[in-house]
Amino acid sequence: MSEVERVRRYLAQFPYRIEIYEFDESTRTAELAARAVGVEVGQIAKSILFLVGEEPVMVVTCGDVKVSQSRLKQHLGVKGKFKMADAEAIAAITGFPPGGVCPFDLRQKVRILIDKSLKRFPVVYIAAGSPQSAAPVTVEQLLDITGGELCDLCQSQSVKTTVTNEFS
Repeated sequence: MSEVERVRRYLAQFPYRIEIYEFDESTRTAELAARAVGVEVGQIAKSILFLVGEEPVMVVTCGDVKVSQSRLKQHLGVKGKFKMADAEAIAAITGFPPGGVCPFDLRQKVRILIDKSLKRFPVVYIAAGSPQSAAPVTVEQLLDITGGELCDLCQSQSVKTTVTNEFS
């Protein structure tokens, strides 16, 4: 079963009608995903995996913001260093390839932190298992599906792009 099919089956257990879109072009970065979906970069929900010691933590945030290391450390109560996971760790922990990481149905237990920046939009687009996929969700759906925590972890917007949404 493909990773996209895995996500589709996982979503079927929830009372939401979330459609997964697959594209010929890459959705590997927030900018590429925004172009493929037809939305602004901020509306792409990027999933970033950090390793805090040996504990994996995923931050899901808007594609146009950066995670504040100091806010993340404060939220986690961490004094030491943490690092972004490399491609090998991402695949092993999540079961998804980099650029296609979905924030749920992960191979290992991962603490999920949903940044409040996503609440700027009525719908955001998550990767759906491959670097050519996206699925629209509300923040409330994302919190329910992931069991994640809503947090304030990001710096202000760094990129602003407006595009027409062809999936509304």
